[in-house]
Amino acid sequence: MSAAAPLAGTRAVVLGATGHVGRLALEVAARAGCEVVAVAAGGDDAGLLEICRTHRPAAAALADAKAAGRLRDAAQAAGIKLEVLEGDAGVAAAAAWEADLVVAAIGGVAGALPTMRAVEQGRRVLLANKEALVTGGEHMLAAARKAGAELVPVDSEHGALLELLHLARDRRDRVARLWLPASGGPFHGREVDLREVSPAEAGEHPVWPMGRKITIDSATLMNKGLEVIEAALLFGLPAERIEVVIHPQCVVHGMVDLEDGGTIAHCAQPDMRHALARAFFWPEPHGLRHEPVAWAGLGRLDFLPPDSKRFRCLALARDALRGGGVAPAVLNAANEVAVASFCANAKVRFADIPPIIEDALAAVDGPADSFEDMVEADRRARAHALSFVARNY
Repeated sequence: MSAAAPLAGTRAVVLGATGHVGRLALEVAARAGCEVVAVAAGGDDAGLLEICRTHRPAAAALADAKAAGRLRDAAQAAGIKLEVLEGDAGVAAAAAWEADLVVAAIGGVAGALPTMRAVEQGRRVLLANKEALVTGGEHMLAAARKAGAELVPVDSEHGALLELLHLARDRRDRVARLWLPASGGPFHGREVDLREVSPAEAGEHPVWPMGRKITIDSATLMNKGLEVIEAALLFGLPAERIEVVIHPQCVVHGMVDLEDGGTIAHCAQPDMRHALARAFFWPEPHGLRHEPVAWAGLGRLDFLPPDSKRFRCLALARDALRGGGVAPAVLNAANEVAVASFCANAKVRFADIPPIIEDALAAVDGPADSFEDMVEADRRARAHALSFVARNY
């Protein structure tokens, strides 16, 4: 980093501040010289208090009202001047706090409404929560256009594609397809009975340190399926022009095929700090030093087709994208229920996750004319999936 903080004076809000990506975002914000003006989390009042000690935001929100009360008392006892907001309304208020950029890192559909609030305020939104865009779909993009907001992807793959498409902007009409690399999760290429896999085994990612739910999504390939939908929305391409390839080393983060048969690729060490720094500074180079790839010591890079028959979630996501309407929101909601059920109910097996999602996709439909319609579809899909689990397991 240069002697003068490159983003000095930039005001940032970090949603999901106590999570893995949120904490890394705070680290990058500090290195870049940003002023963190508001933070939000679910129920980790102790974690948020420590963040407030370090970054001294004006406001902090917790979705859990009791946790917010504890934070309020602890901040007062510690002499920390802090406006404490509570509940979903409080988190939404933090998202709309006066700022230059908002890091949207609240996991799952819980982050959809706060992300939409930041978009409606015309903020520069660093999107680390793909579920928010999958649920909000075109309505979130339309709100961004109306408010003059900017959606900048944080996911390493989408950030890589954003950079590659920027480099190829004079040849955009010659882009043939996009490639999303996937690690394959812990079970790809292994002779494992997926009916006997435990939540602990599914929650061990071979490369990226991540939360439990997204790690299980990586194991089922649903994470990559959601990323296909995200890429289609962000880059305006149909499902047929977005491909997935298994790349266990996680060194290549995105590839763009051109019409002339050439391919350009983005390569970097698998480190979310690099992806976050790119998003913070986009489209300028960020200047925050990260270790480059040690090419001479790699030995090999593997690229393999995904096993869509064994890991059906990727195909279900593609079907939802092609189906349109509320299908992507239903897909995401049913997946969240299925993964939570797998973690909490010993009768629900890893191999049961796709059937739970498939049943919801077949049963739940409805209008998709507004963001509120998508949120309602999410609610109905959750209720249906919970009922399906209760009846069958």
